[in-house]
Amino acid sequence: MAEKILVAAVSPAATKAVNFLVDSVSKLLIENCKLIEGAEGDFKRLLREIEPLNELLAADYAEVKSNSMINSDKFFQNIQRTAYKAEDAIDKFLVQKMIDQDKTIAKFLPFYKWINNWKMAPEFKEILEEMGEIRQLSQQAFQKSTQTTQHPDKSASDAQETQGPAEEDIEVVGFDEPANEVMKRLREGSEDLDVVPIVGMPGLGKTTLARKVYNDDYIDDHFYKRIWVYVGQSYKLKNILLDILKEFAPRTEEFKDKNEDQLTEVIRNFVVEGGKYLIVLDDVWEAEVVAFVKKVFPNKKGRCDRIMVTTRLDRVANAKGAVPHVLEPLSPVESFELLENRVFGKTNKCPIELKEYGEKIVKHCGGVPLAIVVIAGALGGCMDESEWRVVEKNVGKHLMNKNDHKSCLKFVETSYNHLPTEKKAAFLYLGVFPQGFDIPAWKLIRLWIAEGLIESDFEGSEIEEIAESYLSDFASRNLVMVMQKKSNSTQIKTCRVHDMLHEFCNVEAKRISLFQQVNLKPGVRVFPSIEDPSTSRRLCIQSSIPYNFIPKDRIVQHVRSLLCFSSTQKQIDLTNLEVDLIPSAFPLIRVLDIQSLVFEFSEIFYRLFHLKYIAISGEFPVLPPLIGNFWNLQTLIIHTSHSTLKIADDIWKMLRLRHLHTNIPAKLPPPPTQTSKSSCLQTLSKVTPDSCKETMLAKACHLKKLGIEGRLTSLLGTNKGGFDSFEKLRCLEHLKLLNDIDCIEELHLPPKFFSLQQTLKKLTLSSTYFEWSEADTLGQLECLKVLKLKDNAFTGETWKPKKGSFSKIQVLWIDRAESWETWDASNHPFQNLKRLVLLSCYKLKAVPHELADLPYLQEMRLERTFEAVNSAKEIKREKLGKQAPGSNYKFNLIIFPQGDAKAIQ
Repeated sequence: MAEKILVAAVSPAATKAVNFLVDSVSKLLIENCKLIEGAEGDFKRLLREIEPLNELLAADYAEVKSNSMINSDKFFQNIQRTAYKAEDAIDKFLVQKMIDQDKTIAKFLPFYKWINNWKMAPEFKEILEEMGEIRQLSQQAFQKSTQTTQHPDKSASDAQETQGPAEEDIEVVGFDEPANEVMKRLREGSEDLDVVPIVGMPGLGKTTLARKVYNDDYIDDHFYKRIWVYVGQSYKLKNILLDILKEFAPRTEEFKDKNEDQLTEVIRNFVVEGGKYLIVLDDVWEAEVVAFVKKVFPNKKGRCDRIMVTTRLDRVANAKGAVPHVLEPLSPVESFELLENRVFGKTNKCPIELKEYGEKIVKHCGGVPLAIVVIAGALGGCMDESEWRVVEKNVGKHLMNKNDHKSCLKFVETSYNHLPTEKKAAFLYLGVFPQGFDIPAWKLIRLWIAEGLIESDFEGSEIEEIAESYLSDFASRNLVMVMQKKSNSTQIKTCRVHDMLHEFCNVEAKRISLFQQVNLKPGVRVFPSIEDPSTSRRLCIQSSIPYNFIPKDRIVQHVRSLLCFSSTQKQIDLTNLEVDLIPSAFPLIRVLDIQSLVFEFSEIFYRLFHLKYIAISGEFPVLPPLIGNFWNLQTLIIHTSHSTLKIADDIWKMLRLRHLHTNIPAKLPPPPTQTSKSSCLQTLSKVTPDSCKETMLAKACHLKKLGIEGRLTSLLGTNKGGFDSFEKLRCLEHLKLLNDIDCIEELHLPPKFFSLQQTLKKLTLSSTYFEWSEADTLGQLECLKVLKLKDNAFTGETWKPKKGSFSKIQVLWIDRAESWETWDASNHPFQNLKRLVLLSCYKLKAVPHELADLPYLQEMRLERTFEAVNSAKEIKREKLGKQAPGSNYKFNLIIFPQGDAKAIQ
């Protein structure tokens, strides 16, 4: 085991290429027998050649990499290139077969002449010969390891790694004193606008310290509003203003045509209406950014507004007389305490036989928290003395150099080399997202799957659970920062990669040809050359995009993924971009994530038969029947600027489609009566109420998440039986019912709601105006853990749940219950409640005092629920008074805004 730590990482790209090829050929032989009629013998031969190679790559990496008889780097490059060639040939063959079914489309695809006779194709013959030579070379050069290892994804439960705490849940060693100093400066000091810079070398924890301060109740109580903005090196002043503005106006589209001065004035008008503001500018590289943001604040003495800045540059921190807080490295004692906490947990101590190695390791880390936590991630829970010895020697070769930020990359490499090989490509893939980007976990997981980066024998929801375990493992190894958790506080909702780890991902991904980034400097209008066309499978377009970045009249046949991201999570402004070139330039593409671009469908677009993942934005009133051409599609995300969206019934031909997301309710047609096979759909978000016919729900019987928005009368109206068909949904876990606010007909919770009691875990209701007396129906749902009631979901003055009801609820969220005054919990419901959120419940007189007896309640948040504030404070006092000495139990009460309710109203 110890020897493997010394071995440099083998190319995960080569491993994934072969694994993906084996999977593709196997499925082709099983699922498309008619399509490959006449060529199945060649495919079977190819499978015989690559299966042993796939087993080799899944076995003893140390033996492969350290064998002196072969050049391992060249060996893996040859494997990768040959696997890619085979993948290209297969895709071309499949496209040609589809073209043969409709000769009228041949003119749209410039490679249709490439395959006229598959049996005689010299390209495929050459591939088979190369695969045979590679297999023979591997067998001659070394014997395959006879040891077998249990694969981590044999079952979803086996795949679960020991999960570390979320980033925001970890007390950072050595940060209490700096945090107190920064908070004191933010709350006290000048009555004028003041800038508080935090400066230090990379990896010292500037952003971590800023987040600790930003999230502290002491700061939350003091400021009327807090705003966090990531800046970075590729910043644009206008985008910074738009990021600030979205905190006041959720829809910023109407402001996109305004210039910087106009946006500044708009923000200033919002700012003057409230109290004190705190704006955090994270990762600032130029002093002009701070000077620019200062303009949004009114020049008024006594407001005490603050700007907190994180930067690694002294010239930024000291600009215009600002007094920086200089972040110092941790002391040796603090460094070891941090390592100990991260490896063994806060309640356990480092074994005496490992302590000497640990002290030497942190000495090499130079007091840099990032280096320590990354190394700790590699050692997580390890009790093997030989491994600690090897890590200590390895780390000693890479002493931290405060004048060279890249020295920290060596520490990242050490932790990266400890990753299981099947997870390395998935980790490096995090680099495709822009630096400082909050990555949605659901998006990352679906991209991983579409890209073939999750190694598993499973399909469907099982493979998504394995992907979630990958992400949890990265968090436990401190390779990603958890930014948000889901409502149940267990699963990751969004995450972020530290800028040093992000840099490592990009450097290593480029080395192994995992993806190529296109991120040009302003003014450059030349399409960058692809360094190695034979191994370039993914193009990642970020920030500044040149004019016509897709080359005209050029087929980049190897590219399988095109991802376009804006670092500000807004649309990229691409005038004169010829998006129609995508199908002709990348004919074999599988992943098309260009939601940052304005896109228009053309007929040729529907000939991209291999697409597995599509995310697009544009004006789409209708998705025509050609949508059915995407026979391989798994995820479809559409953001339309049109007021309506209709989808043709050909969507039911897409039997592999699992997730459909639209920003407005889509009108989904009933499936054709001649189709009998169930759909694979697991997510429909969102559809119109009249789409939810019995035939549709029977077809989509595997749905786990369903969002319905519009006039809910047909489903929930008086004497309506529209909800009866929901009993077809035997797997439904998340349901959203969002009623049209203009719908005035009386609605009721139907008796058939009980058909969901065995599966439903999360329910969101909005503008339904049910009577509180009907809420007891929800209280009997056996599996319901998260209940969100928004915009008068229930109406009436009093709510008194029945005894023992809502027994499994962990999160209760009530937003705007205008007539609600009294909440009676004397029957002791909500026995498993962990989190309570009350927003804009203006008339609610009190939070029930019985909630103080709930054993698991950890957080209450009241926003603009003024009358109930005193009762919430009393509950906090009572809960803390019952707390046993030395208990680790925490209860968090958040009240916003602070101050006199009448004055604020």
